[in-house]
Amino acid sequence: MFLAYVYLPPAVSMTILVTAWLLFVPIDFARQKYPALNDLAVHAFKPIMRQSEVKKLAGTTYLLSGVLIVDVLFPREIVGLTLLFLAFADPIASYFGILYGKDKIFGHKSIQGFMAAFFVCAAVTFFYLLYHNYLMDRLIIVSLFAGLVGAFAELIPVGKLDDNLTLPLMSAVGLTILFYFFGFFATVG
Repeated sequence: MFLAYVYLPPAVSMTILVTAWLLFVPIDFARQKYPALNDLAVHAFKPIMRQSEVKKLAGTTYLLSGVLIVDVLFPREIVGLTLLFLAFADPIASYFGILYGKDKIFGHKSIQGFMAAFFVCAAVTFFYLLYHNYLMDRLIIVSLFAGLVGAFAELIPVGKLDDNLTLPLMSAVGLTILFYFFGFFATVG
């Protein structure tokens, strides 16, 4: 998703995202209402569908919705970094949380998963800013704070919402505030 977003023209990447949303999300909602459609979807997507998604919306619905909202509301630089957080921090935090997460914070979320998300988000931000030559005089401090933004976005539960929706939204809001504070938008203007 990140590569399509970065390398395709904005109108093309938005068209692909909206098309994917329109093809997937209405069917996902419809399968909640129609058992026959749900059975068909479960059979067709069995290799990639989690057992927890059989009777509720798929994580893909939340992912596409979160990315679409972020893409509409935030600048491209924020969206690009948010997509990287979603691609790397979420699965790595989950991996470390499942493997090593003995110190629980919220429900199944652990300090170990939080720390993994922090390091991944800080590293991703560092290389993203370095690659684009953004905020070079504040690179390390901004990367560390962005690591906290991404880690908290991954950690903090928002009701019963899926983190495929909340992580991009909370990350984009947090990164926008952080980047505004450090004068990012004045430099890329």
